[in-house]
Amino acid sequence: MTPFLQSLKWLAGLALAATAAGAAAQAWPGKPIRLLIPFPPGGGTDFVSRTVGTKLAETTGWQVVLENRPGAAGNIAIAAAANSPPDGYTIVMGQSDNMMLGPWMLANAGYDTVKSFAPIVQVSSAPLVIAAAAGSKITGPAEMIAAGKAGNGITWGTAGNGSVGHLFGEMLRSATGMKLTQVHYKGAAPAITDVIGGQVDVTILSSGSVLPQIRGGKLQAVAVTTGKRSPVMPDVPTIAEAGLKDVDVSIWLGLFAPVGTPAEIVARINAEVNKVLQMPDVREKLAGAAIAPGGGTSEAFAAFVRDDYARWGKAVKDAGVKAE
Repeated sequence: MTPFLQSLKWLAGLALAATAAGAAAQAWPGKPIRLLIPFPPGGGTDFVSRTVGTKLAETTGWQVVLENRPGAAGNIAIAAAANSPPDGYTIVMGQSDNMMLGPWMLANAGYDTVKSFAPIVQVSSAPLVIAAAAGSKITGPAEMIAAGKAGNGITWGTAGNGSVGHLFGEMLRSATGMKLTQVHYKGAAPAITDVIGGQVDVTILSSGSVLPQIRGGKLQAVAVTTGKRSPVMPDVPTIAEAGLKDVDVSIWLGLFAPVGTPAEIVARINAEVNKVLQMPDVREKLAGAAIAPGGGTSEAFAAFVRDDYARWGKAVKDAGVKAE
């Protein structure tokens, strides 16, 4: 066969592959879509995933199966999604903890945030809240720092080893000289239970995780970690108000598909989720948990992920934190 004919054959093969991929994307979804949730029921990630996933199924008629897959600070679900077929039938609700920190802190995370995924859409963002049990003497950031410097210090509950809360605790220890005993849980719900029960002094979780218990009188907010006070909790001081400058840490959530997922499918999910995030009932439900809805293009989200990944990578190296 001449080089010219070989070239024609190669181009014909590419055209057939593109046609097949386009046809598959047009026929999608032909079966249920699994939305993996990296944390147990009851926490902020689960709340947002179910709020958006349920409404997505309702408005599109798609079968969306919500599957909690907790463990290893969310990394088990993320790795499972990364290693799933890139056919649009497995997506995952990634968030700051697992997408930004996991690959930097785990020798064998099983995925690379930038190389393993096709970012679909940012779904939400929310401040981290440091909370103590109602009636605790730790009522604000100054009291917390003082308690952390006295005696044996304080216990610090997080949503998992290698989480943003874990890393923030190490930053706080370094900046203040506090004595923190890190206590890592498999998600927000068990951490909240132990703080309320007095087994742990404080916990640091997303506002969506702790706000219902704060409103119910079982927890009290100590501080938020964003640069400005939360409009939902305007009386709660920022950690920066205790002398820690330039602190602005929040939890964001976003949908990801395995890399190689057809662009047409990514675009369809993006468009439908954007519609869901504009619905008044969804926005009201998220706002009730101090969570801001996201939205936007998949390209903008991908750029954000790349930049945030680099920022947290530097923070992990500077703090010298390693996941177990």
